Amino acid sequence: MTLRVAVLHPGEMGITIAHALAASGHDVCWVSAGRSEDTQKRAASLRAYNRLKDLVPAVDAIVSVCPPHAAVSTAQAVQKLGFRGLYVEANAIAPATAAEIADLIGPGYVDGGIIGPPAVSADTTRLYLSGPDAHTVASWFVDGWVSALPLAGALTSASALKIAYATYTKGASALLLAVNALAESAGVREALNEEWQRSQPELVARSERSAAGTSRKAWRFVGEMQEVAQTFAAAGLPDGFHQGAAQTYQRMAGLKGLPPAQLELVLRHILTAE
Repeated sequence: MTLRVAVLHPGEMGITIAHALAASGHDVCWVSAGRSEDTQKRAASLRAYNRLKDLVPAVDAIVSVCPPHAAVSTAQAVQKLGFRGLYVEANAIAPATAAEIADLIGPGYVDGGIIGPPAVSADTTRLYLSGPDAHTVASWFVDGWVSALPLAGALTSASALKIAYATYTKGASALLLAVNALAESAGVREALNEEWQRSQPELVARSERSAAGTSRKAWRFVGEMQEVAQTFAAAGLPDGFHQGAAQTYQRMAGLKGLPPAQLELVLRHILTAE
């Protein structure tokens, strides 16, 4: 069955979901007002609505893929317009935040968590889904570029899995960059690299990859690390490390929109941020 599905919003990851839905035969829509030139180009093949209030009554389902800090406000805006279809919350948010959004949306809520990069080939990107309608949403994706995988368990299991995954991947990158910044500030980074070459040579190259891989997106990871910290605190676990990771990424936020940065530039941002 062909559906009209809105993706809010088709950024680098959102456009992956949008293209997968379109390739699976669905009519994919978005809200064009106020979006950047890059987003306009990415979404050129999608059906555009100028305003959210025009889009909501016209679609069967909505997939929310936005920065974590905007997840609640996006759901609130949709709910205020009386949306009654399926709402897939696919952001990197704490289970408690997901539960808050589920209360807003009501029975049409489906929890989601995206793991993997924006898809450039099949089997690289997975959309985990949980809740009573998880299997229904999974059936929308048949093209293979995005693997939609229903989870058993609680309504917010998909968010919990995404947070657990990001705890290590993005948390470890923040830690490695902070270690390099500490060594730089103490004047021992060259010595640290020499020791790493002897004992853990992968960390030298990994430091460079972490800088390049996170620099453009660090502004977005701030909220994600805060959601991780919130999840740890709710579980009675120490949350301080990921609060620190959020602060590290906040210091890198000025690299947004630039090409992937080399480690030296990233360290300057971390060390000189006010």
